[in-house]
Amino acid sequence: MISRREFLQASVAASAIWGASGIGNWSRLAAQQALTQDQLLQFDDFGNVTLIHITDIHAQLKPIWFREPEVNIGVGDAHGKPPHVTGADFIKMFNLTKGSPEAYALTHDDFTALGKTYGKMGGMDRVATVVKSIRAARPDSILLDGGDTWHGSMTSLLTKGQDMVNVMNKLGVEAMTSHWEWTYGTERVKEIVDALPFPFLGANIFDSEWDEPAFEPYKIFEKGGVKVGVIGQAFPYMPIANPKWMFPEYSFGIRQERMQEMVDELRAKGVDLVVCLSHNGFDVDQKMAAQVQGIDVILTGHTHDAIPEPVLVGQTILIASGSNGKFVSRVDLDVRDGRMMGFRHKLIPIFADVITPDAEMAALIDGEREPFKAQLEEEIGTTESLLYRRGNFNGTWDDLICDAVRSERDAQIAMSPGVRWGPSVMPGEAITREAIHNATSMTYGQVYRTEMTGETINTILEDVADNLFNTDPYYQQGGDMVRVGGLGYHIDVSKPIGKRISNMTLLATGEGIDASKSYTVAGWASVNEGTEGPQIWDVLESHIRKIGTVKITPNTSVVVTGA
Repeated sequence: MISRREFLQASVAASAIWGASGIGNWSRLAAQQALTQDQLLQFDDFGNVTLIHITDIHAQLKPIWFREPEVNIGVGDAHGKPPHVTGADFIKMFNLTKGSPEAYALTHDDFTALGKTYGKMGGMDRVATVVKSIRAARPDSILLDGGDTWHGSMTSLLTKGQDMVNVMNKLGVEAMTSHWEWTYGTERVKEIVDALPFPFLGANIFDSEWDEPAFEPYKIFEKGGVKVGVIGQAFPYMPIANPKWMFPEYSFGIRQERMQEMVDELRAKGVDLVVCLSHNGFDVDQKMAAQVQGIDVILTGHTHDAIPEPVLVGQTILIASGSNGKFVSRVDLDVRDGRMMGFRHKLIPIFADVITPDAEMAALIDGEREPFKAQLEEEIGTTESLLYRRGNFNGTWDDLICDAVRSERDAQIAMSPGVRWGPSVMPGEAITREAIHNATSMTYGQVYRTEMTGETINTILEDVADNLFNTDPYYQQGGDMVRVGGLGYHIDVSKPIGKRISNMTLLATGEGIDASKSYTVAGWASVNEGTEGPQIWDVLESHIRKIGTVKITPNTSVVVTGA
């Protein structure tokens, strides 16, 4: 872990790599309880290469509320290490001040109360202001997008991602990689990619029939007299976590040997700095950094982690830039004689009330949203509870969705995917149609209703738990635990697969789940082709209209041990 209080030095051949993070500037701000744009953007230029990283925007064009996770459990070597540290422990680890702007931006602590002080975060017009400011200081900087960009909102669903494509083109992205983009299907992805003014990178995307590389693996930039090679790593578990039938022409995977080949190929071409633009997820990238030699920087994505200091693995630095447009990472590097000698880093928080919107980007965003404005802003109900999703287990958004699925589909048990995307709604606010779509929009949102035996339910929970809590990061396939309604269970995350789940209970009766008995189960986001049922956003809207005001009681139906 790189300390911001002192330089951490690690041997790199005959010289030293050293670095520092800019979070200390936030700490001084925290004492003042005041924020200005100049202070947020302040950065002492360093070295000769600048990287700008954004990732996991999930089509959020406007400022949002987004509560960081309360529960983020690390297993094996990741136990108790970033990003698996939350709340007060996170504040202590990074020497933050409770109640400060950085504590609000980076943790769930006192989120509702602090939101009244510091306001919403994000907004691509504010991001544009930050990017322009960095480019003014460093004209040769490289802007890289880590993927999960075209998906996650009502407008992106209705335009098949075109609103986000237009915005990112305007922002001046210079390369991207992918994940949820593929859920628009092969034809749509190819249509967009063919028109992009920058490369859509995926060294690990292969043609399924010929087992050959299908997309550009990397891009070489010559900036500041330095050759920078950027390798794209798309989400490796696409055919498992998302519907394979939407993109049958392609296979993915971690492909560690392929990554090493690309690094070696870039070095052979005289590249001075090797950057991996990744959508693996933090733990997977941490393992890959230890296994693959020669990567200088990994810009990690997928798991939505916002970490104020880089993590050092051998001679590789990992940068995690959060999600939903809440942060932009700036990394300045000193690259000499074909190696990284040092760096300076800052995770820049996008406080929407502090950073002035870029006028041109704001006009573009408003234009993209205008045809759907009335639909987006229609108020469906109100909430007395904070609605949030992020965390390893159910959040209040998930509880509301499960309640709606059970009620509207007349089911004993509801299942909802453990996706990480979905902004929050503050207590007392209206629940708009846009807010509903922010938590549910996808291209396979049908709500199914079926019969499952207790044994099948147990198998599903065990399988998903292993995707999350396997001690080998390469077997962690992304996402959080499947959310459930009407069902209680115990989980011991320290156990192996098949041994984690116990005490499954049907909450309506208090009876234990019988392995041989069938239960009515409803859910959504099935990866199976031909799934039938109403769309989840329509089911949720119908339920909210009926109850009018949402109030979520604390959910104690899942008991977690072994963490």
